[in-house]
Amino acid sequence: MSFEPVALDHTFTAPIGVEVKGQTWSCVEVPGSADFFGTKRAVRVDLSVDDVSLENVGLMVTGRGGHMLSLNSGVRRKLRKDIGDEVTVHLSRRLS
Repeated sequence: MSFEPVALDHTFTAPIGVEVKGQTWSCVEVPGSADFFGTKRAVRVDLSVDDVSLENVGLMVTGRGGHMLSLNSGVRRKLRKDIGDEVTVHLSRRLS
């Protein structure tokens, strides 16, 4: 079963930091994502975080029915942001 990429134009602001099993991970939770994507499974997208573009990124499931974007140390360094800081995320294309 193949999936045709779909253009998106969805922007939100959220803090870096998602509680997972008692620890705070350097992720950003996508609000209302299960309804927005129509699935509770992982989704691949193109997006930007502030002014940093990222392609073919996997949005992981949160375990609570939503999705989260992991921001590794390299991306956080480019953003000059860390856990607790707010970022603006723009989803531009769904790939899966």
